[in-house]
Amino acid sequence: MKAEAQAAGQLMRALVYDQYGKPDVLRIEKVEMPVPKEHEVLIAVHAASLNSWDWDRLLGKPFANRIDGLRRPRYRILGADVAGRVIAVGTAVRRYRPGDEVFGDISGCGWGGFAEYVCASEGALTSKPQGVSFEQAAAIPQAAVLALQGLRKRGGLEKGHHVLINGAGGGVGTFAIQYIKLQGARVTAVDAAEKLEMLRSVGADQVLDYRTEDFAAGGPQYDLILDVVGYRSVLEVQRALKPGGSYVMIGGTSNRIIQAALTAPLIAWFTRKKVKVLLHKPSHDDQLIWKSLVETGQVVPVIDRQFAFDNVIEAFKYYEAGHVKGKIVVSMVTG
Repeated sequence: MKAEAQAAGQLMRALVYDQYGKPDVLRIEKVEMPVPKEHEVLIAVHAASLNSWDWDRLLGKPFANRIDGLRRPRYRILGADVAGRVIAVGTAVRRYRPGDEVFGDISGCGWGGFAEYVCASEGALTSKPQGVSFEQAAAIPQAAVLALQGLRKRGGLEKGHHVLINGAGGGVGTFAIQYIKLQGARVTAVDAAEKLEMLRSVGADQVLDYRTEDFAAGGPQYDLILDVVGYRSVLEVQRALKPGGSYVMIGGTSNRIIQAALTAPLIAWFTRKKVKVLLHKPSHDDQLIWKSLVETGQVVPVIDRQFAFDNVIEAFKYYEAGHVKGKIVVSMVTG
């Protein structure tokens, strides 16, 4: 049966929102099932994970998240990270066929992961790692790729390098720690006290409670600082870098991102330290790297809580509370 005929006119359940705000603007309702275009596949979503970008787009903050919808969201269905099974393909698709199990970050092709079905470009998807659940696969794409691209910003890690991760307790940090240890480098992880034991369990050599210990107050210096939260002034944080070291901002407020971009040339000139801001870019090739690492058991996705789709709004409320260890995953199907 052709993809157009298979999906046209059918309804599915999806998490939708029509205005920016807190989780109370979200609701589950029936919407029309999407139809794949020529380079797209239609996926039956088995699991989706929640990222900080989903939260930012829900709030419409920072303002840059309204670039494609100034007054109301352009895409009514959130969800970038998905894992599921292909059920139909567009006429030009060559990589996948119905029945294939896939995962990927679909933020570059329309979002929509918190739904029973979604269409995505075949280029955004990767074959699901063998031997892992759909939930584990859905936890990988955006956080793991951000971690890898952030580490790559330095120009490569060497055995013996010392990396500090500020805000290490979420998805990006937990993937980054495991990857850094595979490279033979040391890791200091900074986050809230209740996350420190988990950070040790995934390989952190040292952990710091940000409420009681200031890593930028004159202690050890690091070859690389990955800043996942970006609340601190770059001028403060760069003091914790070794000469020639790199600071990479992966997340943060608009003001901090602008500050980092503006001060980077001056810091480089006076201190020989590099300040860089990472712009997220979904990558099939990077997903392949993580697929291999997860399949071989070298990296394990850290999942804090798993919610049923009927309770997906509770998943957003749990994220809002700020206590997530690793990733939140939503199971879209039962059984």
